[in-house]
Parts: sequence; structure tokens; C-alpha cells
Amino acid sequence: MYAAEQPIPSRPMPPPERSESTFARMLAHPGVEEDVVLRGRFGFMAFHGGNLEAVTDVVASAAARASGGSLYSVRQPPDLRWHVPSIAVSPSASDRLSRFLGHVDVVLAVHGYGRHGYWTTLLAGGGNRTLAQHVAGRLRGALPGYEVADDLERIPRLLRGVHPDNPVNLAPNGGVQLELPPRVRGIGSFWDGAPFRCTQELCPDTDALIDALADAARTWTGTTT
Repeated sequence: MYAAEQPIPSRPMPPPERSESTFARMLAHPGVEEDVVLRGRFGFMAFHGGNLEAVTDVVASAAARASGGSLYSVRQPPDLRWHVPSIAVSPSASDRLSRFLGHVDVVLAVHGYGRHGYWTTLLAGGGNRTLAQHVAGRLRGALPGYEVADDLERIPRLLRGVHPDNPVNLAPNGGVQLELPPRVRGIGSFWDGAPFRCTQELCPDTDALIDALADAARTWTGTTT
């Protein structure tokens, strides 16, 4: 399905709005699945899951399960690619999201992006910069073939995830917005010669990513932003 490493377009259906009602309408669309699992105080989110930012919901769910962390995810059906801006993903529009944010201390929101020059760069944005450094350290050890940017000045402005209305910053101690390029999600021409189909079975880099995120959650002890 993903034959080449290229920017994955986010074509809004309908045109983008920044109000919380947009998020509520998307959640009400047929086929959209919204899940919450409350476990530990370290939370994982993937609210652009499904075919929009492919594999992000898989990564968040697996890392939460492996670490005993909590999970909030939204998966769109294959025929829908409705990009609701993060600042419109409001707990006032979702009881499940509200319960999730009321339960966790910190969160790690998993996103996908595609941008020329960044095919092997993971971006650790979000308001809790101490947690971002902690997560980045685990990722660098697990994924030596990738670059991990945790300096906000090196992250493209629109991908920094520092807006106060972004749900990654609404937990009591904030969180990290992790932007994943296609390759680490098992998408793109890099995997064409793989001995298995990465769209059905996770690629080795995606497995390593999940393990690193679970380890980051298990070893996190701080709250500093």
C-alpha cells in the first residue's frame, strides 16, 4: 500500500476547523473507533490513528501494553482521512479523553509525518522537555540508524507540539509529542526488499521503537517540565 517514502497527505474532510466541535463530529463519523484503557499513570495517545497517520495507534497500544501504561487512541476507517488539528482534540468533546487525562500524570502522543530531508528523523516535541530528553535517550540507544531531535529549535515549528491546547500538554505534568517518519513505522520503499510484508507484520525498526518507548515509560520517575 505504501510503495514509496513520500509525505503522507492529511486531506481534511471537511475543511479544517479549530473548534472542539470538529473533533466531536469526527468521533461520530461511522467507523471511527475511540478507545481508552486506564492502567498506570504514564499515558500513551494516538488520536490520528488508522489510515491517517498509519501505525501510530499500533505503536501507542503496544508500548502502553508492554509498559503497563494507559492508552487513548482514535482509529479512522480505511476510507476516512480526516485530520483534526491537535489543538481541536479537546477533552470537553470526549468523555473518554477527559477520563484519560484525569487519570495520567504524563503522556506521550504518537504521531506520523513525512517530510523531505527527515525520512530517518524522529521529533520529540511537547511541553515536558525533561521527559522529551528521557524518551530521546531511549530511542537513540534502540534505533542507531535514526536521528532523534529533542531540541525544539531543530524541530519544524508546526511539529513542535507546544501549544497549550494540544492534549499532549493537558496532563498534570504535560508530555511529549513524538513525530515518526514513515520508515520507522515500516512504511516506504526502504522496506520493499524485506522478507515479510511490513503492512501485516511489524518491521524490526518498529519493534525496536515500541520496546524503547515501553522502556522509557517504565523508567520515567520525574515530573519536570
